[in-house]
Amino acid sequence: MTDTMTPESGLPPAGGSKPPSPNTVLGHSRALLLLGLPMIGGHVAQFSIGLTDTVMLGWYGVAELAAVTLGSTYFFSIFLLGSGFAFAVMPMVAAAAGSGEERQIRRTTRMGLWLSLIYGALAVPLLWWSEPILLFLGQNQEVAHGAAEYLRIAGWAIFPALLYMVVKSYLAALERTQAVLWFSVFAALINGVVNYALIFGNWGAPELGVTGAAIASLVTNFISFGLVIGYALRILPEHELLKNALRPDWEMMRRVLRMGTPIGLTTVAESSLFAASAMMMGWIGTVALAAHGIAISLAGITFMVHLGLSNAATVRAGNAYGRRDRDHLARGARVVMAMSLAMSAIGIVLMLTIPEPLIALFLDSDDPEKPQILALGVGLLAAAALFQLMDGMQVVALGLLRGVQDTAWPMVIAVLSYWAVGIPVSYLFGFVFGWGGIGVWFGLVIGLSAAGILLMARFWMRSIKTVG
Repeated sequence: MTDTMTPESGLPPAGGSKPPSPNTVLGHSRALLLLGLPMIGGHVAQFSIGLTDTVMLGWYGVAELAAVTLGSTYFFSIFLLGSGFAFAVMPMVAAAAGSGEERQIRRTTRMGLWLSLIYGALAVPLLWWSEPILLFLGQNQEVAHGAAEYLRIAGWAIFPALLYMVVKSYLAALERTQAVLWFSVFAALINGVVNYALIFGNWGAPELGVTGAAIASLVTNFISFGLVIGYALRILPEHELLKNALRPDWEMMRRVLRMGTPIGLTTVAESSLFAASAMMMGWIGTVALAAHGIAISLAGITFMVHLGLSNAATVRAGNAYGRRDRDHLARGARVVMAMSLAMSAIGIVLMLTIPEPLIALFLDSDDPEKPQILALGVGLLAAAALFQLMDGMQVVALGLLRGVQDTAWPMVIAVLSYWAVGIPVSYLFGFVFGWGGIGVWFGLVIGLSAAGILLMARFWMRSIKTVG
């Protein structure tokens, strides 16, 4: 077994590798945009599913919005640990494609699907019996009950959501991203239609509120997986993904597990920072939690752009890693960092110049609590503008590190940055110093800044030197 605290040894052979794009700024920019734009669009479309829930439940009621904000945060904290196996598939398939090892592509993807199903089965009890856990964490009883009601239905989406992530990572690594974009757009539309019908009781449907949002999310996730697996089997039949699907491949399962577990823990470390912030906002009150949900949704839109660039960086870095091409890797890394910086600047300008109109989109104009939510939300968006730059830096750095299959030390950095720095600072400024919600978000800024600086230093000072 290789040392998991360093990038995996045993690079694939250089022969038979995929021809790279020109090693120029223009060449890298074009390749990144061709690969990254559909990924960004797909992430935004997928994110809009949660955004639609937030908007429509904001129209429906503040208590319902708070419940789904809490339930969604809990769901994604569990989901993201399992998503590490899907994220591991992307660089492993990209490296195999870069070195021409077709058999490794099939083996990696198949065991990613296996591990996702196993993890989903282990996660279901935590999702089904969520209410006592949320109450133990100090949440309001009414909000915790609403979140549990949501999760007893939406929690089953853990299976199609994880499987979808694996197949999407497989397609992204092979640069087949256009269809995934349109599938994501279609799924977002379906979610919006079902939400509108079942939350409010439109078009003769029953008015189900939180339960309606849960049903919409579950249906949407199953449709998404059905579309993406059908496309993969049709467009790439040579990989025979489902042939002998019940036959275990223990060696490859161990490899995906070894790479995916640190990735999942890294992702959980970040998500737990945001989950902890949601819990703390819940301690402050329902209005604070509702404002937090809106601000996180808006900040999440710009994060989806950085995430798409990060995924593209993983694929491009994985190809270069498979070819052992350090120069190509380094120049591509500089280009994707510059793109992320430009997108951060746009997000900062929007959040600082038009916060009120952005927040008002999520609220019923007749809601008596609208002025309070709006006032707090403006302050939270100012904090979100502060962490745009570092949030982009840390997610792009993670994408590059995964591309060169360096996952264990980034996990350590993430845990220290988010748990030992971000969460304590949030509590200290939010409650000890009495800053309230703004103090909680100040902890987000500090934690993300620490991660961004340390992860980027890891890539440039250590990981890139192991290639070639």
